[in-house]
Amino acid sequence: MAFFKCPKCKKIWQYPIEKCPQCFLNLERMKSEKIKVIGVSKVQIPTIFHPKTPYFVLLLEDYNPPSSLPPKGRAPENRNRWVQKSIKEYKIGDIIEYETSRDKNAVAIWRIKYDILEAMEKVVEFIGGLEINQDSKILILPTLISLKHSYLAENTSPEFLDAILKFLFKIGIKSENVKVASQSFDEIEIGVKAQKSGLLEVCQKNKVMPFDLTKGNFIKKDDLEISEEVFKSDLILNLPILKMGKAQATENIFFLLKKENFLAQKYLYPPSESEGGKEGGPSLIEKEIFEKLEKEIPQFLTVAEGNYVQDEKGFTHYLNLVFASFNSKNLDSVFFEITKRKLPEILEDVKIEELKVLGREIDEVASYG
Repeated sequence: MAFFKCPKCKKIWQYPIEKCPQCFLNLERMKSEKIKVIGVSKVQIPTIFHPKTPYFVLLLEDYNPPSSLPPKGRAPENRNRWVQKSIKEYKIGDIIEYETSRDKNAVAIWRIKYDILEAMEKVVEFIGGLEINQDSKILILPTLISLKHSYLAENTSPEFLDAILKFLFKIGIKSENVKVASQSFDEIEIGVKAQKSGLLEVCQKNKVMPFDLTKGNFIKKDDLEISEEVFKSDLILNLPILKMGKAQATENIFFLLKKENFLAQKYLYPPSESEGGKEGGPSLIEKEIFEKLEKEIPQFLTVAEGNYVQDEKGFTHYLNLVFASFNSKNLDSVFFEITKRKLPEILEDVKIEELKVLGREIDEVASYG
């Protein structure tokens, strides 16, 4: 859990309010290194939003190991408290620890309390961190498909993009080595969408380059034409906003293909013989396109926004989640499990019961709406 402390009056907030309301100084960000359980409540009565019981509500506190305690007579600096739902039973005095893994198929989940950046740090930590340095070239691919304002949750939100940029800068990446890129698969120019969505303003504020992939070159790989920017980057960050009933994390990768090439593959070519030549429409063909594309491009990391999530009818649900995985299909499948949706054809080969899920448990964050 992240807290924010005034360097002058020493008051602490859970909210990222940037400046102290009394001293008008920038707040210092504090991270909780060790977490101790100081209270446990067992809930056995189901509700609309928590129908699966029993579950536990934990009262947690920053914990300083004995070796890090200040001199005798002084209290530990961190004694911040908060509550958290858990399906696992803990006892008072237990130390909360979360598993990390370098399994590239694992999916990490964390719930946003007030600070998106903290949730991003957590999920990236759980999957083993990033193998990059300050000179690494980063290509960020947000969801940018609609000419709509950010509050409609159609495109990656400005807050989410801003948080990932702050994360990259914090670990030493230079702003000139970051590109935020996408393209339009319809008649509306990508620059117009970027301005309307608020993403262009975020790029300008953080001094990173917004890039229209149609203005660059494409490299032919077998029957695919892939943006040259993919092969000039050390890390591709897939930054989708998730939607119920749609494999958004997986489908977002298609924007790395040349528009004409993707549309021709999707609508003009029948399913391959490997699929038995069966009719499946565009969704089955998208599965084939993704499998071919995945083999041709370098490994990419998906950090997905599940904060404000639209369902199939356009209603917004507040899940307050961030996901991360090097396998976008696995990430989409975990999201479908959380939102209780049936897997589409593009994800039908994923076995959810075999996936390693890190951070929060699926049943802790599941949506029942």
